[in-house]
Amino acid sequence: MNPDVAARDTASAAARVRRRMRAAEPSSYFVYLAFLLILAAMGIALSGEGFLQPQNLLNIALQTAPITVMAVGTVFVLSTGQIDLSIGSVVALSALVSATQLREHGIVAGIGAGLLTGIVVGAINGLLVTKLRLPSFLVTLGMMGLVTGLAQRITQLQAVPSTDVYFNGLFGSGSLAGVSTLILWPAAAVMVGHFLYRHSRPGAHVLATGDNVAAARVSGIKVDRIKIGVLLASGLCAALAGMLYTGRLHGATYTLGSSDLLTVIAAVVVGGTRLFGGRGSILGALIGSLILGMLNNGLILAGLSDSEQQIARGLIILIAVALTLREAKS
Repeated sequence: MNPDVAARDTASAAARVRRRMRAAEPSSYFVYLAFLLILAAMGIALSGEGFLQPQNLLNIALQTAPITVMAVGTVFVLSTGQIDLSIGSVVALSALVSATQLREHGIVAGIGAGLLTGIVVGAINGLLVTKLRLPSFLVTLGMMGLVTGLAQRITQLQAVPSTDVYFNGLFGSGSLAGVSTLILWPAAAVMVGHFLYRHSRPGAHVLATGDNVAAARVSGIKVDRIKIGVLLASGLCAALAGMLYTGRLHGATYTLGSSDLLTVIAAVVVGGTRLFGGRGSILGALIGSLILGMLNNGLILAGLSDSEQQIARGLIILIAVALTLREAKS
């Protein structure tokens, strides 16, 4: 294909996707309205429990930090029409590898090994999806089991403490100019993710791929490269989330992230990202993460059990999926 023609086709495909996203913007405001309504409702219902106290609201933001970071990567994955079920297991493995290397070789090795673990898992997922033409659902489902087993194997089910003051401060208990690092990391991930998603060529290619993969390929977009890239980014975000858990808890265990998959997908879908690709919102994923954090916090303050919280999260994602399917049919 002529390079000039391919470039024009690529630009045209990206422009069509951007116009569609702008047209859908009014409906995406629903998540922001829902956030305010839930905040107000819980503030009234749990006024005696201190729900709106600044310290409690700060706790919600701190507790949702790893979820928000993973949600950024998941927006990119879902926007291409793919899915990554291995993020929860990558959290645990990256956290354990990071803590182990931190103890034996220091902070640089700990950070590098933790991030590299997520990158490698994401790259393997991407290569299996693109080179073997396997569905991402099956690839990442298998990878989830494999990585979970590795996380249990490398430490023999034992927790690994993190005693490095600098690491714990950088990824959990520290602050910069009075702002917790557990706020700064998600904020940085959201800002970088939003810029790449909305204002860069790779972001436009991600949306074009999810909107119509055949048209994107004809337009000259390297579809396989995009799929590998988003799955690699998802693994990287999961690794960073694992290190945030490690820094906050001052240690890592194989159970870290085991219940995060459902929460992350719920946050992203509630935030306006389509399960079948072609549209998404990084800012919406942030608000979705905070909504789920508020719900979890409110249910705890109301005295509900873990099982009841799981039921509530399940209902939320079912409703969100139903709304997405209804939109797709219409």
